[in-house]
Amino acid sequence: MTTPILFVHGLRTSRSMWRRQLAMAEANGIPAEAVDLPGHGHRMSERFTLAAAASTITDAVTRLEQRHGRRPYLVGFSLGGYLAVDWVAAHPRSVCGLLAASCGTVPSARVLLGWQVLARGIHRLPDRGLGLNDAMVRLFVSEPGATDVIAGGVALEVMDDVLRALPALRPLESLQRIDEPVLFVNGRWDHLRWHASRYLEATRHGRSVTIAGATHMVSVTRAAVFDEALLGGYRASAGSAGSSTDEP
Repeated sequence: MTTPILFVHGLRTSRSMWRRQLAMAEANGIPAEAVDLPGHGHRMSERFTLAAAASTITDAVTRLEQRHGRRPYLVGFSLGGYLAVDWVAAHPRSVCGLLAASCGTVPSARVLLGWQVLARGIHRLPDRGLGLNDAMVRLFVSEPGATDVIAGGVALEVMDDVLRALPALRPLESLQRIDEPVLFVNGRWDHLRWHASRYLEATRHGRSVTIAGATHMVSVTRAAVFDEALLGGYRASAGSAGSSTDEP
């Protein structure tokens, strides 16, 4: 039996952002699955709530463990990272380890309010901001990563629901309750790594990797280096302890 991997995507994207990582897992003989969160991908007609997102992770973790006989390794990016940290803290001994990518800033109601105002302004564009979103992805992400990010659809209607929900999460408090190994992966130029050192300090068995030259979309902007970090965290998840920091 082989330990499976579960991938959880970021805000406004979908499970399609993990195409490269799913192919990498298959090439290494690792069973893997990526889910769509409520309000995203094939579930775009649903409303996003923290409870519905948590249920999505619960169902997928349960399904993978029943199918493969082992607790999965959980990988979350950005919104998915925040949700994964919160979920693992609330469900001890349900996964063998956690990779939290690009979620290294504690959600602040004041900062998120600014994001809400910006998002509402963009939403007033004739196409609700789709063209701007796709242009920015293609500007900062090379192919095939850009196509992977937008292939599953862009969740334009979900911003308000997510930004109102995020302040309820307490990642530093959640990390203090997690016994499983946690690997943090951030891009050097990520705008959401303000509190990365505090995250590591709060974690009982944590390690941090900062990927040089990578932006927020670390899994696609420096995919090969991200995959290397992912495989390292996956393989070490059963027994790593302590804290260290390195930068490839």
